Amino acid sequence: MGIENFGEILETVMMICFGISWPLSVYKSYKARSAAGKSFVFLFAIWFGYIAGIVGKIMLNNITPAFYFYIINITIVSIDIALYFRNRKFDRQAESFS
Repeated sequence: MGIENFGEILETVMMICFGISWPLSVYKSYKARSAAGKSFVFLFAIWFGYIAGIVGKIMLNNITPAFYFYIINITIVSIDIALYFRNRKFDRQAESFS
């Protein structure tokens, strides 16, 4: 196994490790029905980072297993961003009733 292959394995492991937390975050966002404690700037920074990784892989024609984890992770982060806006709406509705 060459150093390039080992590097690809490590990148895939990194993407899997990053990706483990996102389904839990989406679940918590869905159940909480509140945007309290969430940061859109943070979510967007993560989302943008995944976009950069995906575009970089495509530009370098370096489609490895890690590429597919970029796709999975950005999909889940996108869901969390959508839930953030849904939950902000719920927060505004709750404030108007108080």
